[in-house]
Amino acid sequence: MSVSSPDRDGVVEGDGTSVPLPGRDGIWDALATVRDPELDEPITELGFVREAEVREGRVSVRLRLPTYFCAPNFAYLMVADARDAVRAVPGVVAAEILLEDHFASDEINAGVAEAAGFAGSFPGEACEELDGLRLTFRRKAYLASLDRLCTRLAAEGRKPVRLRLGDAPESPELARLLRRRAELGLDCSPGSPLLLDERGEPIPAEQAVPRLRFARAVRVGIEGNADLCRGLLRTRYPESAADRGEGGP
Repeated sequence: MSVSSPDRDGVVEGDGTSVPLPGRDGIWDALATVRDPELDEPITELGFVREAEVREGRVSVRLRLPTYFCAPNFAYLMVADARDAVRAVPGVVAAEILLEDHFASDEINAGVAEAAGFAGSFPGEACEELDGLRLTFRRKAYLASLDRLCTRLAAEGRKPVRLRLGDAPESPELARLLRRRAELGLDCSPGSPLLLDERGEPIPAEQAVPRLRFARAVRVGIEGNADLCRGLLRTRYPESAADRGEGGP
């Protein structure tokens, strides 16, 4: 991002154009696009954002997690994704994203600030980046979204077997499925089979029942873990936004 220092009216970008200074609502909206990789829910709704401040285009965000020993690879992904999301907001001059109260917060915060990658943040301990882990959880999120949509269709008297994507009526479940397909690079055209596995292969009719049963197990596991994390966060931080039921700034 190439910007100059902010003036009274906004921020001048490298091409000479001026954009307004970002507000807290815009920063919060950007953070809402960041999901816990395992739970597939926005960090804002989970209560992981303790503080988000913006002053003259400079943003400071404080994150917290349900336990002191949350997996460092998951934590790193959320901090890095939050930094990328905030930096992409027009008018942001600088972004500081800090994870608090975590056993590896120093390494994670320094590594994200320096764009060192996960392996660079933990030299001698981590030997690879997290692309494979991210893919695994995106596939799980897709399977969970497939179960949600198929459950809705079944309740409406529609059998998902042999349906095309375009046969599914508009719904929040369909929109979520399409987002997850797009993230994985799967076919999102109306004529594509509704039942695609996490690798983009059509699910044969004779395999639909066991494969959808597996998708449901994945979804139940994700939602159960999310409920557990919310409970742990309320215990650790009774004043948390999650405990008060707040979903925004």
